[in-house]
Amino acid sequence: MDQTTQQEATVPSGGNNLMEAIVMEYEAALLRYAVHITGSHDLAQDVVQNAFISLFDKWRAGWQPSPQMKSWLYRVTHNEAVDQIRREARRRELHQKAAVEAVQPCGDGIHCDAEDERLMHVLGLLGRLRPHEQQVVLLRLQQGLSYAQIAEITGRSQGNVGNILHHAVARLAGLVKKTAQKGGLQ
Repeated sequence: MDQTTQQEATVPSGGNNLMEAIVMEYEAALLRYAVHITGSHDLAQDVVQNAFISLFDKWRAGWQPSPQMKSWLYRVTHNEAVDQIRREARRRELHQKAAVEAVQPCGDGIHCDAEDERLMHVLGLLGRLRPHEQQVVLLRLQQGLSYAQIAEITGRSQGNVGNILHHAVARLAGLVKKTAQKGGLQ
């Protein structure tokens, strides 16, 4: 960005119109870019919003749009997208751990029977499923929700929920079989 002055970080009078013009000019392209990085329109919206907030926070009186600003916006969008992906991965990992701990039938590992151990093993394998498959499996098997309820929660059709559940259970069964063959489950 063109830093011609180091005045207070405020948008100059008439600057709101300038900021709106900048948002209008770059928002769609930045959203497309962020969607390609994050794979999610919702995350991309957050990413681009944060990029514009950063621009607003750094704005100085007298600044004008420039090629450097465009490059800066793309760099900030990229960095924010990578940060969002990392945050989402950590969040998924924490949710997975919490889900396993919430259904853990035995805390000490000593007084578990074989059925409890199998349940813990299957829940541990959930992390190998895609996030949308994990969500549907947990809602159905752990929470006991109907396909209609899951469809409402996830915004999917009941048929799609059934399809996802079918394929997720098949993948889990394959994973359980593979680990059993390797001696991981008896």
